Amino acid sequence: MKIVSKKFRVREGDDVDLKQWPTLIEPVYRSNAHYEELLAEQVGQLSDQQQLLYASNSHAVLLIFQAMDAAGKDGVIRHVMSGVNPQGCQVFSFKHPSPEELRHDFLWRTTRDLPERGRIGIFNRSYYEEVLIVRVHRTILRGESLPDDGVASKAFWKDRYRSIAHLERHLHENGTRVIKFFLHLSKEEQRKRFLQRIDDPDKNWKFSMDDLRERTYWKRYMKAYEECLSATSTRESPWYVVPADDKENARLIVSQIVLDTFTDLGMHYPKTSAKRRKELQTIRKQLSR
Repeated sequence: MKIVSKKFRVREGDDVDLKQWPTLIEPVYRSNAHYEELLAEQVGQLSDQQQLLYASNSHAVLLIFQAMDAAGKDGVIRHVMSGVNPQGCQVFSFKHPSPEELRHDFLWRTTRDLPERGRIGIFNRSYYEEVLIVRVHRTILRGESLPDDGVASKAFWKDRYRSIAHLERHLHENGTRVIKFFLHLSKEEQRKRFLQRIDDPDKNWKFSMDDLRERTYWKRYMKAYEECLSATSTRESPWYVVPADDKENARLIVSQIVLDTFTDLGMHYPKTSAKRRKELQTIRKQLSR
């Protein structure tokens, strides 16, 4: 099966119903060896594209990953970006906001970590938590010290969606391409992965009672994700719903989407001027003595 990026893309204006989006599809790979071969090929191409991104110095790329617990975000990031030069890539994981961060608007803490031109930035969770976990657990809003009339407004969440969309449009207009991935995991597959974490001593640290408690809010989270994806997937900064029940398949899909995005940028290495070529030839003569 060939990976066609647009099959996983949420089109602008779509009303997302996650029940209609699969969590498992026919695998792209035929065997584990074939998976390793395909991933290595994609990683190599991504490494080349990163070098071109740095050399052209006209764009930045921001990858955003959102998902339910155990969907495999860390694994996707680790495997897909394994061939990327660490100097040109930064990964940020956003947990509970600090007291300082709570004193600012909800976009402030992530905006500080946006990638500069020529680099790749990765957000493992992001400002989208403010319309996901905060929407499911609205008591979190109390810690943000927001004006009472704003929180009580019926348009509160729509206003946050609009703020996010405006930020991403601004980034796009200034050269940053934002690619957003929702790793779509089934509740049954999450149950299996939780059990694996309990049964494997080396993975015990990955599981806590908080994970189990969050699982009880599954329907609320799905509703929050549906509204978020519907409101914030745009032509410039799209969401991709990636089937995540098969970890290997998910990694290959994400990798291909990232590669397609790089290709669409139409980057090229800076052209060498006649003056620069003459300078280089002078230097070459000196080095050849």
